[in-house]
Amino acid sequence: MADTPFHKIAIAPMMDWTDRHCRFFLRQFTRHALLHTEMITTQAVLCGDRARLLEYHPEEHPLALQLGGSDPLALAECCRIAADMGYDEVNLNVGCPSERVQAGRFGVCLMAEPDLVARCINAMRGAVDIPISVKTRIGIKEQPEGPAVERFVRTVGEAGCNRFTIHARKAWLKGLSPKENRDVPPLNYPVVYALKEQNPGLFIAVNGGIMNCKEIHAHLTRVDGVMLGRAAYQDCFILSDIDRLFFDGTLPELTRRTVLEAMEPYIEEKLAEGVPLSAITRHMLGLFVGIPGAKHWRRSLTEGVREGDVGFSYLEQTLTEIENQYSSIAA
Repeated sequence: MADTPFHKIAIAPMMDWTDRHCRFFLRQFTRHALLHTEMITTQAVLCGDRARLLEYHPEEHPLALQLGGSDPLALAECCRIAADMGYDEVNLNVGCPSERVQAGRFGVCLMAEPDLVARCINAMRGAVDIPISVKTRIGIKEQPEGPAVERFVRTVGEAGCNRFTIHARKAWLKGLSPKENRDVPPLNYPVVYALKEQNPGLFIAVNGGIMNCKEIHAHLTRVDGVMLGRAAYQDCFILSDIDRLFFDGTLPELTRRTVLEAMEPYIEEKLAEGVPLSAITRHMLGLFVGIPGAKHWRRSLTEGVREGDVGFSYLEQTLTEIENQYSSIAA
């Protein structure tokens, strides 16, 4: 495998959230964090509308495709497709607890079948030179947290996988919805820290409940990487310090206005292609979280964009209204 970088900060794959419009928007805050697609099944990649599912804007790099599946041959073929399309990494989902995913024999239920996951990884690595990683949990309901993930990582690591992201929460296969399982049971970061201590040669990243750069820094003293999820999506401006603090990046200081202005060419291009403005702006609701004008912004982006023929100028007008009303913010 070619010598490839490890990305110590990543944005999680999130179903119904991290589509191409979301990823392009989040890229305006950080040039270095690894972005992920939503989980896409091997069946969808091989038999579905590949262009709609897999196409992306070049500015989204570095970008990983997250796959859901458990057939080694299908996963290998999807990896070839991903590599041919220029993806920087492929991530195997061994963390989703939904019943639909379980019915397809992929997602977190595969934690109970580490030998099968090892065969999948072996096939995927044999198909391409780009990195193959795994995102999983610290266990499933009936498993003890530490020993379960230790055994899983040992088995899959022996197949050649050297990149793991661990959601520091057990998965419930029954009795909790996936939404409930994002908050219950409690997070257990020490299990992930211990996993890193036991596997110094592996890249171990932690995921789950991480809210800001201070917490990122604390985790990076114990593990190799951090994956942000809902916090990055719902309060996107927390990403504005990522490059400066963790990558020595040279992005100019960001403001809400500079982010919006950076989105203008993309929005105009997508509107010309027939993409509804709301398909893009639904990912931008968190631009003003925690500061004056947030309610005005959210209302305009949820209600106003559906009223009549509005375009980018409507967003710019909304921002100007907020600036004029709340002169204390630096746009």
